[in-house]
Amino acid sequence: MQFIALPLIALLMGALGGWLAAGAATHSANALFPGANQSTEQVAAKFRTSVVQINVETQTGGGLGSGVIIDPRGYIVTNNHVVNNGLNYQVVLYDNTRLPANVVGTDPNDDLAVVKINPPKHLSVANIGDSSRLQVGQPVLAIGNPLGITQTVTGGIVSALGRNINEGQNNLIINAIQTDAAINPGNSGGALVNMQGNLIGIPTLVPIDPEFKTPASGVGFAIPSNRVKFIVPQLINSGRVVQSGRADIGVNVVSVDPDIADQAQLPVDHGALIVNVKPDSAAATAGLKRGDIIVEANNQSIQDTAMLQDFLINKSPGQTITLQIYRGNQQMPVKVQLGEQQFG
Repeated sequence: MQFIALPLIALLMGALGGWLAAGAATHSANALFPGANQSTEQVAAKFRTSVVQINVETQTGGGLGSGVIIDPRGYIVTNNHVVNNGLNYQVVLYDNTRLPANVVGTDPNDDLAVVKINPPKHLSVANIGDSSRLQVGQPVLAIGNPLGITQTVTGGIVSALGRNINEGQNNLIINAIQTDAAINPGNSGGALVNMQGNLIGIPTLVPIDPEFKTPASGVGFAIPSNRVKFIVPQLINSGRVVQSGRADIGVNVVSVDPDIADQAQLPVDHGALIVNVKPDSAAATAGLKRGDIIVEANNQSIQDTAMLQDFLINKSPGQTITLQIYRGNQQMPVKVQLGEQQFG
């Protein structure tokens, strides 16, 4: 899978103060997507009732984001960055009903969170689809509250799949969906929907154009629905991620380059240098040590820490891999049974 090295910006709520725009702006695109199971109008009309606006009060003011109702008990999935550092929360339903809400669980690593309301009767609940069945070029709709303009629908396609997006602060969105459907601040936590009317992603990121320092047009990313289905039940039941599902060696590493190799008199000028081995980890069990340099994994060259991270993304806890390491001037193979990454 490709590692995206673009600078990114989370679709933060923004300091919108008390400004909340009323009404709905929709984008009608019937006949843009031939072969869809339902028309754009049908999908939008049905799914919009499951999308909410989340107003957040913080110490520095207020902001807003979007969310999707995924359980009749009143549970709503959104982005962690939407609710982070909030003091009070309010959910605005499709019919403009305003309800107090509380955060029941957060997962900063996946940028997911769950809030809960006391559900009214006839709550509209989204159907969560299978993101593994998506295809590049498939039409999708993005539904949310960009800039506080409620219940906005935009159309586009799946531009790419399997993107691994670094969101900053060691948070990595794995297998993200790339779309050209217009996504703007306030869309965070909303819905990416296929033309069968199923939730297939949660919009979370847009890249920043490095030249103009503005959000790039026609490029947005969403957390895939299968990851949502894996994480959200844990947040509801435990308030946190108990099982990450991500493979882990259990080491802290830094990239080796010619300058570091020269200064530290290392035997190679590339690789991932182990600076710490976590106790009782897969690495500790395998006998890896501080100072070892990982240069290959399953016969794939490891030039730096990013390549090691990329390699591990494709693996599962419990799998056994073979690393080639340098210990001093000696090169040797080490078999490692992968552990599971623990989210703090």
